[in-house]
Parts: sequence; structure tokens; C-alpha cells
Amino acid sequence: MKNSELMNKMSRGLHKMAFGLKKRSPEILVAIGIAGAVASAVMACKATTKIDDILEETKDKLDKIQECADNSDMEDEYSADDAKKDTAIVYAHTGVKLAKLYGPAISVGILSISSILASNVILRKEGKALAAAYAVLGQGFKEYRSRVMERFGSEVDRQLKYNIKVTEVEEIVTDEKGKEKKVKKTIETADPNVSGYLRYLTRSNPNWEENSDFVEMFLQAQQNYANDKLRAIGHLTLNDVYDMLGMPDTKAGMVVGWIYDLDCPNGDNYVEFDVKKAYIPNERGEYEEAYAIDFNVDGNIYNKMA
Repeated sequence: MKNSELMNKMSRGLHKMAFGLKKRSPEILVAIGIAGAVASAVMACKATTKIDDILEETKDKLDKIQECADNSDMEDEYSADDAKKDTAIVYAHTGVKLAKLYGPAISVGILSISSILASNVILRKEGKALAAAYAVLGQGFKEYRSRVMERFGSEVDRQLKYNIKVTEVEEIVTDEKGKEKKVKKTIETADPNVSGYLRYLTRSNPNWEENSDFVEMFLQAQQNYANDKLRAIGHLTLNDVYDMLGMPDTKAGMVVGWIYDLDCPNGDNYVEFDVKKAYIPNERGEYEEAYAIDFNVDGNIYNKMA
């Protein structure tokens, strides 16, 4: 029993090691390629130090052939055709010697390039696999949301998506006599850490204005500008829109965005900011007004663009 368990443990360990090597194979291949390229350069430099001897020997042989060919006393014994044949033989022998001299360096260089190219092939396959998994996940989430809205309505879907909760807070107000007093107020609060592409425009944003009309005008203007840019260049990343709104870029925003193609639509062919007012907690733990902005991205546009 103990032997069986030991064998199973060893088997699991070996398979885990093999999986780890497979997982890190792109990095390993790149490292091998870089090391091989350096080794190839070193080998080529060493080979170059020996090339003078080969070239000098070749020159001596060619000089002798030319000397015999120019000697009129040897015309009957050594013709011009003989000189051409010997010259070809000398060049062939020199080529073989050079191939032997630089062959190892060239072979190592070819293997190094092959390792780097193989790493790129693996990474591209992994990228396609991740994109396919993302597409399946995104489609599943859309279908789930449609079922939620169909059964419970769009308001319940909004509350679940933004993790909206009803919260009672105290607010200081001034009455008609100029006296301040605390009153209780019920507000809907949203979770600022909800995952996805949702972003909040708060007082910390350089485009914030206390006048809500100005903020709404700004957001509408930026949405119009984003659509103009989308139609002009045919694609737009989420980071492009984040920059328009004065928001920090994200890693996902580099590849996620919109595509404009009326002949073969990959999405909505327009940019839309789904803007909702919300209350979120600030650094002091107090709730402050903000604008929740959700974007109708088409998904990973790099895999959808031709």
C-alpha cells in the first residue's frame, strides 16, 4: 500500500514538473534562443580568427595556377582549360573549408532563431485559446443577463450588476431659519470595486463639475467625439476613451474596444456611455455622488480585426 502511494506521489510530481515545463516553454525557448545567439556570435568571432590562414593558402594556390598558365613554356603541358579546372577545384575546396569553419556558428544561429520563432508560435496559440475562452465567457454572461432581465426586469439587473444597495445616511441641512440639523436620507449606493469595464467619474477626476448639467454635457460631448473617431479610423480601444474622460488606462483597455464595419459588423458600430448617477464611498468612508459609466465594448478587437 505504501509502495503504491509512493509511486502515485512520484507520478504526480513528474507530471506536475512536466506541466510546469510546458507552461513555461515560451520563456525557456526564448532564453535558449538568446543564449544560442550569443554563443553563435562568439563562435563566429573565433572562426574569423582562422580565416586568414585559409584565404592565404587559397591565394598561394591561385597564384601558382596563374603562374603556370602564364608560362609559355608549359602551354603544351598546362592549358587554359586546365587552369580553369584547377581554379574551380581550389574555390570548391576553399568553400568547403569555410563551411566547416563557420558551420557550427551558423547551425547554432539557426537553432536559436528557430527557438525564438517556436516561442512566438506557442504564445500565439495560447493567445487564440484565451481569446476563444473569453468569447465563450462573454457570450455566456450576456445570455445570463438577458435571462435575468427577462425574468426580473432591467432594474434588478442594474442593481445586481453594480451591486447597488439601499443605505440610510445622515445629512446636514439648513432650514428656513438658518439652523443646521441632521436628517436621515435613504440613498442607493454602488460598489466602486465591481469588476468589468465600469468606471466612476468622481470629484477626483479633472473633468468633474459641481453642476451636474456641465458633467452630463461633457460626457455627451466625449461620447460624440468617440463615435466620430471610431467612424474615421475604423477602430477604438477602451484606453482611448479612458484618456478622453481623464481616467487611468488598464491592461484590458489595450485590446478591448470597438470596431466600425457596416459590411461585416462585429458589434454595435457605435460607442455608448451608459451613464447613471450613483453614490459610492470615498476615502473618508462617506458616500459621495458620482457618475457610473458603463461601456458597450465589442470585446477583444485585436482578434476581430482582419
